[in-house]
Amino acid sequence: MNSIKTDLLVEAKGLACPMPIVRTKKAMNDIEAGQVLEVQATDKGSKADLQAWAKSSGHQYLGTLEEGDVLKHYLRKSSDEEMVETKHPHVTTNEELEKKLLDAGENIVVLDVRESAEYAFNHIPNAISIPLGELDERISELDKEHDIYIICRTGSRSDLASQKLAEKGFTKVNNVVPGMSAWSGLTSKLNK
Repeated sequence: MNSIKTDLLVEAKGLACPMPIVRTKKAMNDIEAGQVLEVQATDKGSKADLQAWAKSSGHQYLGTLEEGDVLKHYLRKSSDEEMVETKHPHVTTNEELEKKLLDAGENIVVLDVRESAEYAFNHIPNAISIPLGELDERISELDKEHDIYIICRTGSRSDLASQKLAEKGFTKVNNVVPGMSAWSGLTSKLNK
């Protein structure tokens, strides 16, 4: 099974509602925007509770894995900066990227710059995963000759990645907006 990188573990095993949410809320205050939290709980209702809480609080619910009686919930702390105005001049919509992926003649690279846990739970098939924080050290994995379509959750991190690649001499770079938060095309998910 894939090992999911997290920044903090919240222990909520044996606790009933609302305690998993109470502990998650407190832990979210202790981590930085963009970091991933793993919440381990045994309360079967915690999945729906944490999904609803994440949605209402603006954080991102990534998914849940079951290991025996333990539910491992993954959440990502969002930030106000994720809704910043895009600055990279070449922008492609989700629909335009989906069409290009369906056209057999298109030879494109999809670069997913979300955190590895976000990618693990839901990503475009064959997308390359390089989290934004690792892009500088892993830029050599990309070819300047390819058309590169960069995607994240909302278009903000992908905009920053697009600017970074453009500064490094990449000329065929497109920021995909609004990104995975509204992606309706094919996806691959983590295999249990």
